[in-house]
Amino acid sequence: MATPRFNDVLTAAVEDITEHGFDSEERVALWMQRLREALEQSMMPPAQLRDMLVDAMRAIYRRLIERGDILRHHPGISRYTLQNVAPHLRDELDRRILASASLIKLNRDEMVEKTLRRFAGWATSIPAGGSEVVERREVKSDVRKALANLPFVERRVMIDQGHKLTAALSETVAVGTGAIAGVWHSHWRQPGYNFREDHKERDQHIYLVRGSWAQEKDFVKVGPDGYTDAITKPSEEPFCRCFYTWLYSLRDINRVAPEMLTAKGREQLQQVKVA
Repeated sequence: MATPRFNDVLTAAVEDITEHGFDSEERVALWMQRLREALEQSMMPPAQLRDMLVDAMRAIYRRLIERGDILRHHPGISRYTLQNVAPHLRDELDRRILASASLIKLNRDEMVEKTLRRFAGWATSIPAGGSEVVERREVKSDVRKALANLPFVERRVMIDQGHKLTAALSETVAVGTGAIAGVWHSHWRQPGYNFREDHKERDQHIYLVRGSWAQEKDFVKVGPDGYTDAITKPSEEPFCRCFYTWLYSLRDINRVAPEMLTAKGREQLQQVKVA
């Protein structure tokens, strides 16, 4: 991440402070300003980074919505039905792009400030008149630590925001097309995946959508796992990759969680079978 321009300024700053020490606030402030300018010049321009983010988010949207891949998590829903909620899905895409861009900017600002704080902490520790025992290479390495992680952090943010977009689009489809319940899926069996223990415990459990059409008609009741809005959502927590598959019919509920059907629901299901 650190470019020759930034490294040159940092080297000059360390040499100057090593020679003169913390003899004035102005000296440290001058170098911090120069370092800040060099840092900003070192980074990918914000407009270019935003273009990359927008391209990545739109690619996810095209795959899930325009190509229909999201229907794998919504068995029984047609492409035509999916298009009926498309305006809401586009709004969710725009909202997630704005949120992701804001988060990346905050991370960048934090990395810059952390780098400058490291320099200031070292510079103000050198006595006036300088020092002959400064390990220059070690000092520069320490100052650059936070900055070195920035590309990795930005990549992780983009990946995580992609998962959040996927989960948000799926939930929007579920709400807009009348899902009754969701079956939680965790990737805890995947080698190397850093799963949360409570998310592993939710795997294959079934959560009722509060206020669904089926509940309003008294066809279903909440099961032992509770409601979807009583727990965190898939991908809500950082780097979570869990997801729901959604249930839309009384037949689906009867197949996976018959105890969630009420007597009225069982009667309705029987009438449908007879018809």
